[in-house]
Amino acid sequence: MTKGRATTWQERIEIVLYCLAHHKDYGKAAKQFQVSYQQVYGWVRKYEAGGEEALRDGRGRTKAPEELTMEEQQRLAMKRLEYENERLRAENALLKKLQEFERRDR
Repeated sequence: MTKGRATTWQERIEIVLYCLAHHKDYGKAAKQFQVSYQQVYGWVRKYEAGGEEALRDGRGRTKAPEELTMEEQQRLAMKRLEYENERLRAENALLKKLQEFERRDR
């Protein structure tokens, strides 16, 4: 069984078209392009449902600030504040520990 590998959008389109040209022979396409059967099967299903754009990998994409709604902007600001608070708490705890060690050494 071939392990899956990272592919580009163009490669996925090529693989799907190859598979469809060979009467949905997923195994043959997987072997030909050295990807897993599951990847080919999933890409063909996505392609049939949404065309070439459905094969784009949108994971990890962040929206530009102009694209965010007011609620999303507020949620993002709240997350930033929570992160900053946690960082300050950790810094404060570290300083307290440091003071305690310095006091013990005297």
